Order: sequence, then C-alpha cells, then structure tokens
Amino acid sequence: MAVGKDYKFGEKEMEQIKNKKKKIKAVIIRITIFLAVIVLIVMPVLTVIIYNANFGSRFETPRWLTHSVSDFEGLKMKECTFPSNSGQLLAGYQYYKENQQKIKGVVVLAHGFGVGGQKSYMRFSDYFTSNGYYVFAYDITGNDKSEGNSIEGLPQGVIDLDYALRYVKQAEEYKNLPIVLYGHSWGGYSAGSVLNCHPDIKAAALVSGFDRSADLCEQQGEAMVGVGIKLFMPYVCLYEKLKFGKYADYSAIDGFAVSDAGIMIIQSRDDTVVLPENGYDKFFDVYGDDPRFRFIEYKDRGHLFEFHIDTMEKVLDFYNEYCGKS
Repeated sequence: MAVGKDYKFGEKEMEQIKNKKKKIKAVIIRITIFLAVIVLIVMPVLTVIIYNANFGSRFETPRWLTHSVSDFEGLKMKECTFPSNSGQLLAGYQYYKENQQKIKGVVVLAHGFGVGGQKSYMRFSDYFTSNGYYVFAYDITGNDKSEGNSIEGLPQGVIDLDYALRYVKQAEEYKNLPIVLYGHSWGGYSAGSVLNCHPDIKAAALVSGFDRSADLCEQQGEAMVGVGIKLFMPYVCLYEKLKFGKYADYSAIDGFAVSDAGIMIIQSRDDTVVLPENGYDKFFDVYGDDPRFRFIEYKDRGHLFEFHIDTMEKVLDFYNEYCGKS
C-alpha cells in the first residue's frame, strides 16, 4: 500500500511540474510577443513619427537673414528651375557680375538646414563672382521657392545637389568650366557625399559639415533624449534606406575616397550644432596627412559661420589652385 501511495503522489507532483512549465512557457511567450511588438511595431512607428516631426516641414528664409541682389554692386542673378528625383521643381539661381571677363569656373553653393534656401548666402555669391567665378545656387526641396511639402530628410540634400550638378553640367553657359563646391553644414555633408555621384568635381569646401546623416541624427537625438537614442538608430538608418535608397548610404568620407577633388575642411571648435567629432575630427583622422586636403580650424566662430574675408580668401586661393589644373 505504501508503494502505491508513493506512486500516486509522484504522478501528482509530475502534474504540478508540468503545469508550472506550461505557466513559465506562457509567460515567456507573452514576453516574447511583447518584445516583438516593441521591436517590430512600436519602435519603427515611433522612429517614423519622430523623423517626420524633425524633417516633415517646409522652411522659409527669415526676413532678417534675407539678402537681395540689389544689396551688392554689380551682382546679377538669373532664376531657373530644374527637376529633382521625384519630379519636384527646384529653384536655381545663376549669379554673375556685369562685364565678367575671364571665368575661372563655377561654384555650386549648397545651403544649410533650417534657415530656408540660398538667400542668406548671397554674400558668398557676391564674393565668388567678384573674383572670377560664376555661382550656381539653389533651394533644396521644401525650402523657399522650391517645390515639396517638406525637406524630407538629410539625404535629400545629397539628392538635390546631385540633380543640381546634372543641370550645371548640361547648361550651355557653364560648358567646359571647372566645377567646385561650397557647402555649409547640411550643404557640407551634401558636398562631400555627392562626390560618390560626381567624382570629377575639381574641389569642394566643406564648412561645418558632417560625414553621414546618421551621425547628425544620433548627435541631435542624444541631446534631446540621451543615450537611449542609440536604440533607435538602426531604425533611423533602415527608414532612410527605404526612403532615399542608395543616397542614404553615401558618406563624405566615401565620397573623398572615390574622387580626386581637392578638399578643404573648415570648422570651429566651439560648434555645438555639428560637433567636431562628427565633422572636422572624423575627417582629419582619415585624411589629416593627405596633401589633397586642407584643414582650417577656428576656436570661436560657432556654427553659422558668418562671412569672414580671411576664410573666403583661403577658399578662393584653394579653388584657383584646383581650377588651374588640367
């Protein structure tokens, strides 16, 4: 009898163990489903919402930053339009001086983020046209006179510069002229990255620029939500890849590698909008000893980089050097 009782108690105990295993398995399944929902649905949706909250609007140049051609003696400008990747028409601006004689080349100017289009950079257009260059500037998608309900995202800057260069290369007035780039901030990233598409560019000056879209997204995201932004970065990169295709993969460093262009990197150490670790320092680590590169570092000029004649003279000399090469 004792043996029988022991046997029945063993069955009951085994049943309890089985029930506990079922409960544990059910909990594991619930946790797995919960995590899957977070990873596969919640975080991607949040990424898209946050991304579009930052890049889903248009930008107009504020009045206090706006210049007019009449502000500059002898400066002339002819407006044009050209299509970009989705057929949206971008506003282009062909700057020149009255009675320009020998033209050294054409400077294609890529503007920065958040201030609208190229209007606030007209002082630079005046300087280059006063020193032997044509200037072609444009408004990126979703800025000022260009079409588009929003700026879409940082890789859109590379796309639009690619299409701007296609337009410049086929324009009769720029035929056989060397092409150089001047890009500030977003435009600096675009000027470096677009070399992946246009390795024949003679020279590029990147002012307060950064290497990759992901670098700036992570930097700005960390400033807002802390290190937790790192969890979202794979989703940001995937979303940009789906949205922008090959352009999302382009980086300035990769562009430098496939081009023979002369590269000038300019940044101020106190820049808090684009940290030097995502721009100047990153570029210097790779190309600091390369004679094709010129690095100019300031201490107290911030990010906006108002017009400084000492800097512009250095950029001009750099362009002259490369435009004079065959």
